[in-house]
Amino acid sequence: MKAVYLDTFAGISGNMLLGALLDAGYPLEALRNELQKLQLGAYELIYKKVNKLGIDSTYFNVLLPEEQEHVHEHEHMHEHGHVHEHHGHNHEHGHVHQHDEEAPAHTHVHRNLHDIMEILDASGLSDAVKNKAAKVFRVIAAAEAKVHGKPIEEVHFHEVGAIDTIIDIVGCLLGLEYLGIEKIYVGQVTTGYGFVQCAHGLMPVPAPATAELLQQMPQCKGSVAKEMTTPTGAALLKVLAEYSDGLPSGFAGTYIAYGAGTRDVAIPNVLRMYVGTVRQQAETVTEAACNLDDVSGELLAYTVQRLLAEGALDAWTEPIMMKKGRPASKLVFLCEKSRLHELLRIVFAETGTLGVRYHDVRRSVLERGFVQAATAYGTVRVKYGVDGGAITCLAPEYEDCRKLAAEQHTPLKDVYTAAFQAAEEMLHG
Repeated sequence: MKAVYLDTFAGISGNMLLGALLDAGYPLEALRNELQKLQLGAYELIYKKVNKLGIDSTYFNVLLPEEQEHVHEHEHMHEHGHVHEHHGHNHEHGHVHQHDEEAPAHTHVHRNLHDIMEILDASGLSDAVKNKAAKVFRVIAAAEAKVHGKPIEEVHFHEVGAIDTIIDIVGCLLGLEYLGIEKIYVGQVTTGYGFVQCAHGLMPVPAPATAELLQQMPQCKGSVAKEMTTPTGAALLKVLAEYSDGLPSGFAGTYIAYGAGTRDVAIPNVLRMYVGTVRQQAETVTEAACNLDDVSGELLAYTVQRLLAEGALDAWTEPIMMKKGRPASKLVFLCEKSRLHELLRIVFAETGTLGVRYHDVRRSVLERGFVQAATAYGTVRVKYGVDGGAITCLAPEYEDCRKLAAEQHTPLKDVYTAAFQAAEEMLHG
């Protein structure tokens, strides 16, 4: 399957990861078109090549109308001159925060988690992107709530409410989807160290929310006495990535992309992203199941959708007959071992079941890849499987086909057939 390995020797932020994805081939115009579906108002996307101590990399940023005068007055110094991140001090432009006393004053809207969910729900983005984005915002919200000792509903997130952070998070998910990345690995996360001056006094690095998000992830302070990993970067890793001590076994790289941070520091301030494929022909996963005789079909369908959105490898229901002839459903899901307990909480919360049984199973999977198939209706991502060097199956992405069928007022099967034929021509000639 197509995979990336993130080398965070200079930390990670949302705009660094998005810069790396753009460097890896995600078209800026495709990003721009998708972001319009969020209806966030006026902003400018900054995209350019920069050199960080000899490393050519891609720099991405977001410029808001109230920032433009300040930026132009300073002739785009410090790559747009507005380092105003969470606790004010690393790569990520996406955190307009009361803690940064030295940053220029901006007028970003302070939104809570409910506001963010409404923006995502009202957008025309794919369900997969919306669900993953919602999860990233929820883990940030949970971390901030714990740090401040408040319920999630009462926490107002300066950085989460900023347009540029919404763009960072959604943009990263769009880039991963466009490039067909199915697996993300990350090594030891570099946090930086020291203290930063905040409105409340000196704040330790990593900032409290970042430290909370990086729990259970191997990390080191690195050599730079500044904030090197931001809350958004940490949240993206928590939701999307799996730890690997170096390049994972079976990883075959095809190229390396670099996303630039805003600051110039003593080391190259870049995120290095290895892009390639990982061979996983046999692996151990966990299968979990429970029997339900008092849950409606709508609730079951919703639970399956949540499980898939939160990282289950697969999820489904089966009709069964329980004791005394009661018709019921068996809810089943597959997941990586590390995700089990998180997914169990969803099942308990959504179904009310009193117990779930689970065990390890072995599965064999084909190498997989994606192509962007151009059809008369539009572009469709098509997944293909490879066995022994030969392509054995093609599967157009349902969401892409469904969307084009609705937009073009044409039968879904026609879009599906066109995508299948276009992919066959691309792969087989």
